Parts: sequence; C-alpha cells; structure tokens
Amino acid sequence: MAHNADKELETKEMATRSLSSAQCQVQNSTYIHKVGVPPKQKFFNEFTSAVKETFFADDPLRHFKDQTKSRKIILGMQAVFPILEWAQSYNLSKFRGDLIAGLTIASLCIPQDIGYSKLANLQPQYGLYSSFVPPLIYAFMGSSRDIAIGPVAVVSLLLGTLLQNEIDPTKNAAEYLRLAFTATFFAGITQAALGFLRLGFLIDFLSHAAVVGFMAGAAITIALQQLKGFLGIKKFTKKTDIISVMHSVFGSAHHGGKKNKKLFWVPAIAPLISVILSTFFVFITHAEKQGVQIVNHIEKGINPVSVNQIYFTGDNLLKGFRIGVVTGVIALTEAVAIGRTFAAMKDYQLDGNKEMVAIGVMNIVGSMTSCYVATGSFSRSAVNYMSGCQTAVSNIVMSFIVFLTLKFITPLFKYTPNAILSSIIISAVIGLIDFKAAILIWKIDKFDFIACMGAFFGVVFASVEIGLLVAVSISFAKILLQVTRPRTAILGRIPMTNVYRNIQQYPEATKVPGVLIVRVDSAIYFSNSNYIKERMLRWLTDEEELLKAAYLPKIQFLIVEMSPVIDIDTSGIQALEELHQSLHKRDVRLVLANPGQVVLDKLHTSNFASLIGEDKIFLTVADAVVTCSPKSEDEV
Repeated sequence: MAHNADKELETKEMATRSLSSAQCQVQNSTYIHKVGVPPKQKFFNEFTSAVKETFFADDPLRHFKDQTKSRKIILGMQAVFPILEWAQSYNLSKFRGDLIAGLTIASLCIPQDIGYSKLANLQPQYGLYSSFVPPLIYAFMGSSRDIAIGPVAVVSLLLGTLLQNEIDPTKNAAEYLRLAFTATFFAGITQAALGFLRLGFLIDFLSHAAVVGFMAGAAITIALQQLKGFLGIKKFTKKTDIISVMHSVFGSAHHGGKKNKKLFWVPAIAPLISVILSTFFVFITHAEKQGVQIVNHIEKGINPVSVNQIYFTGDNLLKGFRIGVVTGVIALTEAVAIGRTFAAMKDYQLDGNKEMVAIGVMNIVGSMTSCYVATGSFSRSAVNYMSGCQTAVSNIVMSFIVFLTLKFITPLFKYTPNAILSSIIISAVIGLIDFKAAILIWKIDKFDFIACMGAFFGVVFASVEIGLLVAVSISFAKILLQVTRPRTAILGRIPMTNVYRNIQQYPEATKVPGVLIVRVDSAIYFSNSNYIKERMLRWLTDEEELLKAAYLPKIQFLIVEMSPVIDIDTSGIQALEELHQSLHKRDVRLVLANPGQVVLDKLHTSNFASLIGEDKIFLTVADAVVTCSPKSEDEV
C-alpha cells in the first residue's frame, strides 16, 4: 500500500513537472503578430465621414428615419420648438415648482436689470425690456430646463465698453441706443448662425481657464465701476481699468458715502426687499434733496418696437456688426457653460446647437423690441435651480412678472437710490470670482493658470476687450504650442512583463540593450514633423553618449511607438524618410510599432513601408523588441 502511494505521488510530480515545462515553453516562445494592411479608403467616404463627425456627430436626422410625412412635420416642429415635446407631459406638480422658481428669479432680476442697464450705459427700462421678450422666446425654443434668461453683468459691461468707444452715450444718446440695438441684432445673427451651421465647437477654443480669469477680472471691474453710484461720485472715469477707477475714487474722496456691509444676497428675495425699503425711506425723507442720487425715471409700458432704429447701412452698420460678434460669442459661451453645468447635475441631454439657435433668435427678436444682448445668468440660473424649477416655464413666469412691473410698477422705482443698485450688482458679481477654480487650475496645469491670470490682469489693468483678446490669444498659443511641440518619451520594459512605459513615469522600467524606444504623443503634421524628427535624433545622440561613457554597446535599432499617432500628412511622411536616412548613416535601423489604420494606410500608399521594410512594422513594442534586439539579429 505504501509502495503504491509513493508511486502515485511520483507520477503526479512528473506530470506537474511536464506541465510546468510545457507552460514555460509557451511563455518563452513568442508569437509575432503580423500587422494587418487596411483596405484602401476612398477619399470621398473619408471626407464625408469626417464632416459628419465634426458637424453632425449627434445625427440630428436619426429621429426622422422611417417616419410618416405627418410624423416628420410634428418632429420638425418639436425640433424647432422643444416646448411642444415636453409640454405633453406637463402637469400641475411641475407648474407649482416653476411658479415658485419664476417668482423667485423675478424678484432677483428686477433690481439686477435696472442696475445692469447702467453697466451698458442705457436707461433702466431697457434692462427690464430684456427680461421680458427674450425669456419668452427662449422658453419656446431652448432645450435647457434651468437657464434663467436676461441681461448679465459681464455682457452688459462688455457691450457698454465697446459701444462707448464708438459713440458717447451722454452727448449722442439716440445714436448710442441705435448702435446698441444694431449690436444686439448682429449678436443674435452670430449666435443663430453658429447653431444653424453647427459651428458651436468654435466657442470651445476659449478655454475654461481663460473664461475663469476673464470672469474674475470682469467681476472686479464691475464692482469697481459701481463705486460711482455707491459713493455718490459725480465725475467718474469712463475707462474700466483699475488705475483709472481708483484715481477717480481717490480724487473724489470727499463725496464718499458709507461702506457696503454686504447685507444683500442672503436669500434670493433680499435684493428686491432692499430696493423696496431703500426706495420707501428715500421717498418719505426726500433724501434726494440732500444729495442722494436716485434712479429718477423709468419709462412705463412694455417694449416699444425698435426695428426701425437698427443700422442696416453706413459706418455704424460695421461698428454694430463688430461689437455684436464679440458680445454674441461671449454671451453664448456663458449660456452654454451654464446649460451644460445644470444639465449634468440633473442628468439630461442639452442640445448645444439648439441652444445657440434659440439664444440667437431671442436676441434678434429682442433687438427689434428695444432689448439689448441677453443670455443665461449664472446667479439667476442657480437660484432658479435651487428654487425647484422643472421646465422653462419658470422663464415665462418671470417674464410675466416683469411685464406687470413694466405695465404698472415702474413709476415706483423713481426714488430708488443708485447706491442700493450698485450694492446689489457688487454682491451679484462677487460670485463670479471663483478662487477654488483658479487654485485647481494652478495645481493641474501651470500653462492654463497663465492663461487664467493673463485674462484676469488684462481685464483689471487694461480693459474688458483687452482681457478678452489676451484670453483668446493665450488659449490659441497653448493649442499651437501643443501642436508644434508635442511630447515624446523614452520607453522601458516594466519588470516581469512585456509592457513598455515612459521611464520617467516608471523609474523601475529598464531600457533594452542596443534598442532605443521612443513614443510620439501626437499626430505628425507639417507643423510638428520637423521637430519630432529632430527630437528623436537628439534622444538618440544623448543615449549614444551615455552608452559610450559607460562602455556599453551602441544603439542598433530605433523603435517608434506610434499608437498615439492618430494621423500623419505628407510632411510627416517626408520627416520619417529623412529620419530613416539619418539613421541609416549612423547604422541604426528604424522600426515602427502599432501604427493606426489611417497612418498605416498612408505609410503603404507613400511606399514608406517598403522603404524601411514591411517586416519592420510590428503590432506591439514587445514584438518589435523580440525580433529586432541585437540577439535576434545575431541568430538570423
């Protein structure tokens, strides 16, 4: 029995050793996968596919497929007016939430609109006009459930600054107003065109970091501008930079009033309560006779038609067009950012192109009904969201309250002190200074932080338009830098694996003797092809100097890991050919690993694959190392 047991144990051990030996053979043997040559792509199909992905990635016509004619008409109407779709499921419960939210944001928007119109150098009623018609248009055409529409501080300041650079709002008030309507018209045209032509991706060129800096700088500029009304200064600079503003403040120090204790902006109703109380006290005490500056007059009645005041000819047409494009893009950027934020919070889809068309149409109509540029408001949208809004009906409720205000209540605002409006604006724009975002940007990307600070200081120390120009310039500079100077890295083998990674990121990764492995982290285009070629040759030169100093064998193979290379053009192919020639003179072979379909197709079409040898293009870096290491060459 014991003998049989020992024999059985011996048999099991032999089987185990045999199995282990077989496994080792499998592990030690390497199967080299052949890189597949993709079928030739037709240029027309490739071009149309790229265009569709750029402009129609969401396939807007997918809902119209296999539908009856009447159904297509209904779907078409719903595409233009989303309210026709969600109104079918609208109920009393949703209306209750929209009613409360609408009343809340109306109480916030009325005092803000009166103040924001001053930023645009317009009479107070024009701010209220812009919270009556545009929100109604947006409610029918917009796809966001949470955006509250109306004038906003940053756009009002930008519009006012650009307009007063062309026409003095005091000496030529009528022409200034006409130019404001003209700029609003072309702002709407720009916004609607971007949406209709599906060019909304263009606004993404203004980076998040630049927007954060621009908004913060604009907030400080707006707050400083309010010192005129807050301190009762009569002679105040028309410039927006901090130096000019502070010079006006210190030069008129004897006119100063009390400091802002920031008692506003506690609940959303606080601004309106503040306006009511301050107006009441000024009325019963007649403080305006003691030097307290008041609103004086707000035109009663709803929006008058202004289509006949828009400039369609002459020099002011071009001025209005230029100002409209700038303010339209900034307003659109703010609205889309707000819409995306709240859509993500409520987990619903926001159609960016519909948003652009809706905002564009509402500003076009607004320009014809005495409104200036309106967009989504950060503060009001946040209040709208927190108040429990369910749909865009909250904008309709707000618009109705503004209508009642224009129709019956505006004379009561005659005694509203400018100081209280200035305080409300200051308290509202302080929220635009996002310290946490700036700190996070600094931690994540120092170049983004430079863009943020460039936009911030451009607005604060120069002007709003200079800050905007700096923001756009730095954003484009970052793109150009990344395109023209892409990252490259030397790869090493992670111990006990066939994985090759950046040796700077993984210090334990080891280099392969006689082989230099370089990864290119970008497409290879005319803008960076020469740099990439020279950078790889510098990598090679530096590595050979290190090997020579250590008396180690020289480099025989340069393996280029091309999985991140999504595309290559003729300049890129030429750069690879020149690299191949330079390497050949150094007795170094060029090897490619894992090129993508588009890249591989172009390598074969240009005969570059034949030039270096099709057996020098591998599926993985590991395959290339096994085949092209000096040991393998000796065996061959």
